[in-house]
Amino acid sequence: MFPKLLLTAATALLSAKSTVAQTYSSCNPLFTTGCPANTALGKSIDVDFTSGSVNSFTGSGDISYDSQGASFTVSKSGDAPTLSSIFYIMFGKVQITMKAAPGAGIVSTLVLQSDDLDEIDMEWLGADDTEVQTNYFGKGKVTDYNRGAFNPASNNQGEFITYTIEWTSEQVVWSVGSTIVRVLTPATADTDQYPQSPMQIKFGAWSGGDSSNAAGTISWARGPTDYSKGPFSMLVQSIDVSDYSTGTQYKYGDQSGDWTSIEAVGGSVNGNVPASASSIQTAGAAAVTSSSPSIPAGINNGNSATRTGYPWVAGTQTVSEVTWSTGPSIPSGWEISSEGKIVPVSASPINISRINPLLLCGPFTFFFFAAIRRWP
Repeated sequence: MFPKLLLTAATALLSAKSTVAQTYSSCNPLFTTGCPANTALGKSIDVDFTSGSVNSFTGSGDISYDSQGASFTVSKSGDAPTLSSIFYIMFGKVQITMKAAPGAGIVSTLVLQSDDLDEIDMEWLGADDTEVQTNYFGKGKVTDYNRGAFNPASNNQGEFITYTIEWTSEQVVWSVGSTIVRVLTPATADTDQYPQSPMQIKFGAWSGGDSSNAAGTISWARGPTDYSKGPFSMLVQSIDVSDYSTGTQYKYGDQSGDWTSIEAVGGSVNGNVPASASSIQTAGAAAVTSSSPSIPAGINNGNSATRTGYPWVAGTQTVSEVTWSTGPSIPSGWEISSEGKIVPVSASPINISRINPLLLCGPFTFFFFAAIRRWP
């Protein structure tokens, strides 16, 4: 009973913290000093959505759970069901097992994004079940659109497939099943554009083909979206996340956005990198989509253009004006379990032999003996 009450209280506290964080903690460390630290995962978790939701991911929109996992449903204009991690990773691996949503203009998305708008993406367009788009951005800058690549992912709407993003200081590796489809290194990334700051994880579905979007967005999403043919659902069976750094928080040491400036509180950056991640991978040349239509939704034209946040609603902000809201923190005395649940920190087992037997006799008996200072 008491653990259940504690969990309820902690959940309420998380909700309260979430509201505060989303209202007051937006901060881009490239332009503002003293930004709040990011909550670190600092470990590995395996989340099975066929068993229901977990409180280390906060949800918005129409998300339901059953034996197939989490279902992200787009039924009408404006729908963008999303799960967002309350934690960040500083390099690591993310593996998601999912079916992409069908439908012209419908986009299923996995996004890793930092407070300073570094970004690593995988996007599945509902109009084509044979491919996945891989993409990256650094510091929110978009001076051209030659970073996206379409890679093979056959029958991605008909079967559950595991997709992997492995991200280190030396490379980003995108995989479909066991096949590496794309590799990015600091040398092959655009100048000063290699993603290298603590990342939050978001995934869900939205309508790039909605009539309210810009023409370029609709074209990229291969819309328009016909909602009468819906609803359209992305299914996520599981997500496994490994943080390659350790500690409880990640802090920006300066305004460079360079990974060497990141401080891991109570741990170390790259403190948990497996040996397998140190080998530089190779993959066939990616099919770079620099020709139209290749503009991901919500990206504005011009050198100052930048994403404005998932699901990338177009705006007019320049890069210096854009902020990214940090998620809620984990209450003191609680931790994320290996299943992705926020639970009390493990305590020593209670020694039953040390419990006074009068406690079992009721409060009146206990207080009577306490008053006369006589104990059995």
